Amino acid sequence: MTTTHDPHESILGTIGDTPLVELHDTPANVSVYAKLETFNPGGSVKDRIGKYILERLLERGDLPPGGTVVEPTAGNTGIGMALAATRLDLEAVFVVPRGFSEEKERLMAALGGEIVHVPGEAGMAGALETAEAIADRRADAVVPQQFATPLNAETHAETTGPEILEALDSRVGAVVAGVGSGGTLVGIARTVRERVPGARIVAVEPDGSTYGERLGEERTEAPYKTEGIGTHDPAFAEVFDPDTVDDIVTVSDRDTHGEVTRLASAEGHLVGSSSGAASVAARRVAESIAAGELEVPHETVVTVFPDSSERYLSKNVYGSFEQWEGKA
Repeated sequence: MTTTHDPHESILGTIGDTPLVELHDTPANVSVYAKLETFNPGGSVKDRIGKYILERLLERGDLPPGGTVVEPTAGNTGIGMALAATRLDLEAVFVVPRGFSEEKERLMAALGGEIVHVPGEAGMAGALETAEAIADRRADAVVPQQFATPLNAETHAETTGPEILEALDSRVGAVVAGVGSGGTLVGIARTVRERVPGARIVAVEPDGSTYGERLGEERTEAPYKTEGIGTHDPAFAEVFDPDTVDDIVTVSDRDTHGEVTRLASAEGHLVGSSSGAASVAARRVAESIAAGELEVPHETVVTVFPDSSERYLSKNVYGSFEQWEGKA
């Protein structure tokens, strides 16, 4: 957390140990908790992997001192890596498909990151191709590739998962989290399952995303507004391990938007759309537990709120659903 009695040597020391807060629009006998990752100094869960991945690459000699990281990202990973790069004396270049949060790009640039755009229709696959081309032209550059590096999930197995278990004294019945790269859910799941073997692990994606195909479920690809989770190329996210997941649920943009506004007005949580989707899915899981439809070791559900709504104000996240969709 950002509140501490002990001084830190740098901003990197404030990453992690974020609060776990109980939500209130839930069944009376099943508690739902959200890990508030906006308390990280860069404002999102991706601060964790920014610090962890770059430190490990330096330790292993995969990234030379003073070298350059080149990463395809929609924004939060870029902010996290740029933040870490400032204190680790590294250069940072981020390849971003057009159409994502303007606020995120401004923050990456403020932290010293160089922004390179690719067309929005190129997606993350196109951004990766461009990132690799840039790295090939620089002798000291590497592409950490959050969608493929095992260090992504390892970050959360070493930090986020243990924090959750400690906060709840290992009384975790289910973990529900959105999947973008998949690292957050997979890392937490691996640690929780070691301590609580019967805990249920549920992935969350927007309607129109096709992650469910990795679990043998049918999906119809379609555009979606929810940002930071989901995919139209499920094979791209190599970090996502279907064997760690019991179920994957979809949440509509309309339900997500409604929950983002409800969380702000009713509970004081200023969160982005991926948090809204996670909250909807966590409540569904809690309701299934309360109804006796799911058997879990403890009547608790834990989810993750990855970032803040301040990153999406320019996209009318608190406007009407039609305004948020860009159709009004």
